[in-house]
Parts: sequence; structure tokens; C-alpha cells
Amino acid sequence: MKTLFRIIREAKKYYLLLIVGVIAILSHTALNLIGPRLLSQITSLVVAGLTSETLKNLIGFSFALLGIYFLRIFTRFFSNYMPHKAAWHLVEEIRIKVYATLQSFSMDFFRNSQSGDLVSRNISDTATFENLFAHLLPESITNILTLIGVTIVLFTINWKLALATCIPIPIILLSGYYFAKKVRPNFRVMQKSLGDLSSQLYDNFSGIQEIQAFGQQNQAEDKVQVKANVFTTAMLKALKVSAIFHPTVEFFVHVGNVIVVGFGGYLAYLHQIDISIIVAFMLYLSLFYAPVTGIANLIEGVQQALAGAERVLEVLDTPVGIIDRPNSIKLDNIIGNLTFDNVSFSYEEQIEILKNVSFSVEAGKMIAFVGATGVGKTTLARLINRFYDTTEGTVYIDGYDIRDIELQSLRKNIAMVLQDTFLFNGTISDNIAYANPAATAAEIEEAARIAGIYGDIMDMPSKFETETGERGIRLSGGQKQRISIARAVLRNAPVLILDEATASVDMQTEAQIQAAIAKLQGNRTIIAIAHRLSTVRNADIILVLANGKIVQQGNHNTLINEPGMYRDLYLAQDL
Repeated sequence: MKTLFRIIREAKKYYLLLIVGVIAILSHTALNLIGPRLLSQITSLVVAGLTSETLKNLIGFSFALLGIYFLRIFTRFFSNYMPHKAAWHLVEEIRIKVYATLQSFSMDFFRNSQSGDLVSRNISDTATFENLFAHLLPESITNILTLIGVTIVLFTINWKLALATCIPIPIILLSGYYFAKKVRPNFRVMQKSLGDLSSQLYDNFSGIQEIQAFGQQNQAEDKVQVKANVFTTAMLKALKVSAIFHPTVEFFVHVGNVIVVGFGGYLAYLHQIDISIIVAFMLYLSLFYAPVTGIANLIEGVQQALAGAERVLEVLDTPVGIIDRPNSIKLDNIIGNLTFDNVSFSYEEQIEILKNVSFSVEAGKMIAFVGATGVGKTTLARLINRFYDTTEGTVYIDGYDIRDIELQSLRKNIAMVLQDTFLFNGTISDNIAYANPAATAAEIEEAARIAGIYGDIMDMPSKFETETGERGIRLSGGQKQRISIARAVLRNAPVLILDEATASVDMQTEAQIQAAIAKLQGNRTIIAIAHRLSTVRNADIILVLANGKIVQQGNHNTLINEPGMYRDLYLAQDL
């Protein structure tokens, strides 16, 4: 109930639509209750024998019945459409809310999450809200009100026969409670396994080239089979319980019918009721047990909806890792002075990646981090942009603790070229302009020239309107890297981070990228991370990292002439 009430609170913007729908449901229910009563009156008139006077009553009742059926068109429309309208607007709002929440999480959250599962929560799990609001809630209200209304009518007709009609109800309610306890865990497993299956499919499609290259189609298919089997098993367990529950409910409904017919016949034999009452009861009987059966069916839908809703609320209730501090400041014009003061960082407890790192770089200078894989070079860059917060120590920009700067303001002043170059599915122009959507065509072209990709683009049939494909699959690694640099150039930020900008390119392309970097030096602070030391020879300061610490620092000429790790790395690469 706590989950259900939470979901209802989320829909407060759409209460008016739901109220209109409920009013329509109430009206429709009332009309449904009046109809059998009129039919009973008509039956009584026919059984008693028609006269000229009763014929007028018969015609009046008939027109009234026709009017009821006509009004049911409108009540049915509003009772169906309004809840659906509210529900789909709510689903849209929840999907945007879940997405906005997800994209506000720190990189640590995504490190420990599967993309397919997050997509499943955003699409499949949120869709259960529609079922809850457009079907379960309206139908629950209809069924409960119909059950109450019909019960009152039956007791006013004959309390003895009505009491007999209610005998199966407690048994049905108890079986519904037992069913709900049994089936909900299976629906939870089912929703989670659907997310796992989505994640496996996402991984396989992302790595389809590797799957085919290494002949791992069968193994990849087996992994999908395992995930799909978990989903199917959970679904079949739920269906098995359901297959027992629903026939049981139907059995007790039929028991109720038998009781009414048998007991009603007995009362008629005793001349305590006449035939018209039995006819009225038989007409109302379907209205009486239909909501009982309906509620039993709704129990299953509610459990499935709540299982999905719980996964959605789990996202919405997850604390955001990186947030603005109270009274954070907004800096529109960062100069680019950067300082690390005794910075330590751990992704996990007791595993330090950085240990008491301290250095400074003046605005407009280029600083480079070099060292073996896993020593913390990329981590340093991620701390500058507050993808993560330091475990200890402080990062300063222009003398301000970056945690005191409004997050959006901080990142607006930093451009990044990431090691794992990502291009969106769209045109080259769209991807370059992603950092600055308001950029003109001339500005996009100039950024491409600076990044050394302009010539390649102009050789393409569609030039800047060339489609890159998903993750830039239609372009070479070097082209993607230079488009990424062009995107960062167009950002025109005072701080530029280059994370392995030449990691996946040939020597010729590397020379082009080095030339692009040289054009950027002097007018912005550049943080370069590289394995290839040729990329950072012109850096003003080079920091050599080992085991999370700075073991050497200086420019290329200084470091190459003194014994140490930099010289060893350089000579090894030169060989």
C-alpha cells in the first residue's frame, strides 16, 4: 500500500482527469444497476398480463431503458479515455523524471550499473504505471462500487436470498490474499530478469564485431538463452499460480450461482418470493459476481504493476552522488589556473588510486600526465570535471574549491576529449556542434580545420551531413578522434582535457592531432593524458605517475636527461 500511495501521489497533476474518469465510472455503474431493475419491472408487467394502462408503462420503461443504453455510450467513453489520458501523461512524466535522475548520478553509479537494465527501468518498468492508472485503478473502483451497489439492491429485493449470494465472497477474498503473496515475488524476478536480458542484448549488439571476429556466436547466444530462461521461468511460475487461482475463483462463483438458484427455488416453493424476484436476482447475479471475478483478475495486474513501480521508485529514491553545495557560486569566466592540493582518491574502500597528489598549472599552460596503465592518470582528469569527488584533499580552479562551484558552471568551462571516443548517431555536423548547439556552419568548419579533420570531411560524399552511424561506426578511429577534438574546440572552454587523444590512431593521424593541439596551446589550459610520449613533448609540465603518486615532474628536456621512469618509457617507445 505504501508503494501504491506513493505512485498515486506522483499523479497529483492529473487528478482532475482521474476525477472525471471516476465520475464517469460512477455514472456508468449507476446506469448498469438501473438497467436490470427496469428489465425486472418490464418482466413483472408482462407476467401479470398487459392492459391498455400497463402498456403505457411498458412503453415508458422501454424508452427509459433505451435512454440508459444511450447514456452508457458517453459514460463508457469518459471512463475509458480520461484514465488513459492521465496514465500516459504520467508515464511520459515519470520516464523523463527517471531519465533526468539517472543522468544526474555520478560516474560511480554507472560504473556499477548495466545500461540495458537502466533502459528497461526507463521504458518497460515505467509502462506499468499506465496499466495501474488506466486499468487497475478505474476497474477496481468500478468493481468495488458495482459490488456494493448490487449488494444493496439485492438486499432490498430479498435479504435471505442476498445473504446466500454472499457465502462464497470470504473464500474468494482469502484466496486472493494468498495468491497476491505467492505471485508478487515472481513478478519482481520477472521485471529484474527483463532488465538483465536487455543488458545482455545491449552488450552483444555493442560487441557484435568482436563476437563475429572471434567466432563466439554460440557462446553469445547461450548467454542470451540463460537470461531469457530466467525471465521465462519466473513468468511461468506466476502463470502457474494464476492458472490455479482463477479457476478456483470461477468455481466459487458458480457455487454462488448454484446456491442462488437452489435456495431461490426453495423460497419460491414456500411461496415466500415470486418469479419476478428470481428473474431480478438472475439478472443481477452476473453484475454481482463479475466484479468479484474482476477484482481477482486485478490482483494479478496490481502485483505486476507494483513490481515494475518498485524498480522505478528505487531509481527515484537513489541519492545523487555529485550535487551542488548550498550557496555554490556560478563562474562564467574561468581563467584556468589549476591546483591539486594533497588529493587522494579511491573507487572502492582500501584501494587507493591516487595518494596525496599535489601540483599546480598556470592558465594557458599545458600539463601532461604519463605513466603505466592504471596509475590514476584518467582519474585525475575525472576529478577536475567532478565526475567523482576526491576522497581527501582539494582541487582548485582559479583559487576556488571546485566543490563550491555550481556543477553546471564548472563543466561549462571544461571541454573533454575522452579516451573512449563517443559519437552520437547523427551527422558529423551534429556531433561537432554537440558542445555548442548554437554554433554557425562557419564556426563548425573552423573547429574542423583546427582539429585537422576538415579535409577528410570534404572528401566524403555528404561532407558535414555525412551520417556517423551508431557510436561513429562508419568512421575510422582517427576520424572519430579528430571529430571529438573539433567538438571540444567548438566548446571554446578555458580548460581542455585530452585523455589519450592519440591512443587509437596511426603515426600520420597522430601528427595531425599533435598539430591541432599545438594550435590550441597558449590560449587555454590543456591537461593531456598519454601513453605515447611524443604527444606530450611540447607540454610545459610533465608529471610522471607511479602507484598513484607523482614520482617525477618537469619538461621533456629536463626529464629526458635525468635517470628515471620518463627516460625509460621514452627510450622504450623510441625503440
